[in-house]
Amino acid sequence: MNTRRNFLKGIATTLALPPLESLAAAVPAAAAAPNRLAFVYFPNGVNVAEWAPSLVDGKLKLERSLEPLAGLADHLSVLQGLDHDKAFANGDGAGDHARANATFLTGCQARKTSGANLQIGVSVDQIAAREIGHRTRVRSLELSTDPPRRSGHCDSGYSCAYQFNLSWLNETTPAPAERDPRMVFEKLFGSGDRREDGRRRHLRKSILDFVRDDARRLQGRLGSTDRGKLDEYLTSVRELEQRIEQAEAFPAEEPEADKPDGIPGSYREHIRLQFELMALAFETDTTRISTFMLAHDGSNRPFPELDIHSGHHQLSHHRNNPENLASIARIDRFYTEQFAWFLERLRRTREGDGNLLDHSMIVYGGGIKDGNRHNHDDLPILLAGRGGGSLRPGRMIRAEEGTPMTNLYLSLLDRMNVDAERIGDSTGRFDRI
Repeated sequence: MNTRRNFLKGIATTLALPPLESLAAAVPAAAAAPNRLAFVYFPNGVNVAEWAPSLVDGKLKLERSLEPLAGLADHLSVLQGLDHDKAFANGDGAGDHARANATFLTGCQARKTSGANLQIGVSVDQIAAREIGHRTRVRSLELSTDPPRRSGHCDSGYSCAYQFNLSWLNETTPAPAERDPRMVFEKLFGSGDRREDGRRRHLRKSILDFVRDDARRLQGRLGSTDRGKLDEYLTSVRELEQRIEQAEAFPAEEPEADKPDGIPGSYREHIRLQFELMALAFETDTTRISTFMLAHDGSNRPFPELDIHSGHHQLSHHRNNPENLASIARIDRFYTEQFAWFLERLRRTREGDGNLLDHSMIVYGGGIKDGNRHNHDDLPILLAGRGGGSLRPGRMIRAEEGTPMTNLYLSLLDRMNVDAERIGDSTGRFDRI
């Protein structure tokens, strides 16, 4: 038994492994599948009329912008009536986009400054990471598709640090997100030795080359179910490596001085690479907490893949122009398609008596409802997953008027066994989930 346990420990040290019954049998008192907590942010509000779902015979029906999620309706709830009051001006004037990002996970009013005297609050993900982050190799995983910004003037007198960061370690320090899939991959699967990992990449060797023999020996000792699961996992890792290598060989064509070579030319591929990395991090229990900012609020990215060449932010000031509203709806649907791809990736990953989505709680939404109004009430929010049986998805749930979004966060932390009395402007729990 000791030899078997040491062997399993050895390969697990070299490469993070998904839960396997054989591995659990070699470790005393193996724990049940843990809950994972993630927050996925999209910018600039939505086409409100196209976003709205309905109930048909008591079942959630997703149409138009949310239609790509229709096959997953039983795994998510649409939350209505949740507000971020601290993202409103409250006497601070313009700057709704910066406040939308800064407030989304903190529930706090950002001090209006473009200097170094930042003031916000600790974000919900970092409250969780402080308490349970030590249980995994990576405390929390912060992802984006935007370049990191920690300073500079961005939105109407607000620092770029507010607009380009969702996650905050403390009241003055953001936890910058990583946009380069290669850097995320090395963080999750690399040796931790930059020189050694750089040499491996220079020699064009796969991370799997270093565990090939151990993996073969391990597969010989596993049952058929575990062998299949391990093979699927190793295949996923190698396919991800190959996609990153392809992006490095054919980087994005848009000129940008600080753009890493590993950024794919396709925005869709960039998002999906980041989602795949988050999924693998959850699958291997490398982390249980993650955030992903699909783009910062105020992003003026065009969508040539949708034949939309005007910027998203520009379109969001639609003034009820039908053409602009139609473009916004198509962008909303594009983002929903990527989120649906991610949820399906989690759902098809077996874990224990269910799947990875069953053991996750994922908030998908933005800090602005209608980009033309810049309003931060009744926000567009979805909650996906079953939270290890603690959530009841498949519903449309309306909060009482004036309910802070942070009340939802407190209820999610409860399900992560994280003790928190308050987050930002919270007034209690939102337990109807």
